[in-house]
Amino acid sequence: MSDSSQFELLTQRRYLPYFLTQFLGAFNDNFYKNALIIMFSFSAMSIFGMGSDILINFAAVLFILPFFLFSSLAGQLADKYDNAILMQYVKLSEIVIMSIAALGFYLQSPELLLLILFLMGTQSAFFGPVKYGYLPRVLNNNELVGGNGMTDMGTFLAILLGMIAGAQIITFNEGPLYVSILVIIFAIMGYLTSKQIPKTGNSDPDLVLNYHLISETKKIIQYSKTNRTVFLSIIGVSWFWFYGSILITQIPNFTRNYISGNEGVFILLMGTFTISVGIGSLLCEKLSGGKIEIGLVPLGSIGLTVFGIDFYFSAGQPNSLDQILTLSTFLSDTNNWWIVLDIFMIGLSAGFYFVPLYSLIQERTKQSHISRVIAATNIINSLFMVVAGIVAMIFLGIGLSIPQLIFVTAIMNLVIAIYIYRLIPEFLWRFIVWIALHTIYTVRTSGLDNIPKRGGAVIVSNHISFVDALIIAGYIGRPVRFVMDHRIFNSAILGPIFRMAKAIPIASSKENPEVKEAAFESIASALSQGELVCIFPEGKITSDGHISQFQRGIEQIINTTAVPVIPMAIRGLWGSYFSRKGGKAFSGLPKFPVPKIELIAGALILADDVSSERLFTEVSSLRGDKQ
Repeated sequence: MSDSSQFELLTQRRYLPYFLTQFLGAFNDNFYKNALIIMFSFSAMSIFGMGSDILINFAAVLFILPFFLFSSLAGQLADKYDNAILMQYVKLSEIVIMSIAALGFYLQSPELLLLILFLMGTQSAFFGPVKYGYLPRVLNNNELVGGNGMTDMGTFLAILLGMIAGAQIITFNEGPLYVSILVIIFAIMGYLTSKQIPKTGNSDPDLVLNYHLISETKKIIQYSKTNRTVFLSIIGVSWFWFYGSILITQIPNFTRNYISGNEGVFILLMGTFTISVGIGSLLCEKLSGGKIEIGLVPLGSIGLTVFGIDFYFSAGQPNSLDQILTLSTFLSDTNNWWIVLDIFMIGLSAGFYFVPLYSLIQERTKQSHISRVIAATNIINSLFMVVAGIVAMIFLGIGLSIPQLIFVTAIMNLVIAIYIYRLIPEFLWRFIVWIALHTIYTVRTSGLDNIPKRGGAVIVSNHISFVDALIIAGYIGRPVRFVMDHRIFNSAILGPIFRMAKAIPIASSKENPEVKEAAFESIASALSQGELVCIFPEGKITSDGHISQFQRGIEQIINTTAVPVIPMAIRGLWGSYFSRKGGKAFSGLPKFPVPKIELIAGALILADDVSSERLFTEVSSLRGDKQ
């Protein structure tokens, strides 16, 4: 994909109407919600004996409640019916809801306005599974990261603009009238754009709807747990909403009560976070090379912890001055720039963190179940957001300041990250690979589309250096189980990395027949479970730059488990710091500039046609004269 590919999606009908539809929906939700909150805050309205402070929190609960109640049904509908048609129905309902909202503003009825907020939450609960379920049905795998990044950037920008517009317009003379008119206009615009979304077809037309919401909720959460990586990715996404919810919720009080800033300072801080999340989301495609790169997730989690802790130190002590700080006064103090920078970096890190996770969920979930898994994600997201509110109230109630609350959240993030990465080392393994490939080598790839997206298969490659596995792992979208010499597997330098990647150690029959037998059993098990296995049939790293004859272990593997084989060649690593040119690897100092590497995959070979001789010929041809 080209560097501008994610922006090119905005020129295509399969994406642009969808993008505009979800942008207008997010904008209208936050436009109405913030206008309502401001009206409650600055009026004498009360309902059921609740004052404005309690009323605002009650309103937040009302908006989230439908995600618990209706997400399970929404996920089923999105998997059963055409996503484009469902989006049209959802946007049509928005016109009806906003028309009733106009009546609520006209009558100045808080009861009716709160009912509308509940209905808006319901509409959003039905739109969410369709929104994220649509993308993997119209985008290729190498477009998912860019598509999700653009979508999340648009969503957060719409949230920011909607919040600002709602807060401003409701304070005008005849503000409720203007809000009433605009929410209907935006709803109509969203419906018109949804009419242009191309149809996707019914994903699972035979699905029988389960209207027992509680049992279906349990069912889809249980289904999500069947794929451990997907479920822990869902937990990771939900943790982002926990962290983000705590931060966003505290910004108003931090601005008003801690640093004594006015609305200009509030808009700066809120805008900084929202825009930086969007920037981080957009950068994911550039940093991942267009593929789903979960190595960015640890990078994001590191940023969430580091800059959350730094925010505590940069915030300092509460402002004891009686005067309210204007935006210019706030920015005139250079210490305050650290606050802005920390919030920006938290948002940037958040984009790196959750965009690959959403993409991973979409890519590793069956097409027929994507929307239901997204619905499960929304349910768990909502639960985490509710818990975030409770946690914030407890910590603030026992006397923690807002910076201290952010500090504690950052430490909690570190604990959660360590827990998840210990359960699924693939995240850390990919992070190490990503760091290595973006700081050492430039790699050109060719033919990687020949690698099957799913199912068991074997990759065979020439073995030219100690980092061959890192190069291959870094540019293949699927997790790879590497078969490698037990001495490399147990080496002090690279051994921990390969053990983290669940590599399979192997030895010759003369050295250790038990290790060899265990290796072939592990290979057969991995292939039968649909995993991708990579072997280096030479059995050793070359000492002269040439490819040695392939051993017949590959034939034994295929005879045991009949899967296709993909020949692959690495070019350009001979003579690098990690090769054995001139003697021992890792000797002396690394040479600069580092060579440009090529990774070339050949055509897939069916199991019946596999032989060590043919694979040797194929790999030698792919490598050519370039070592």
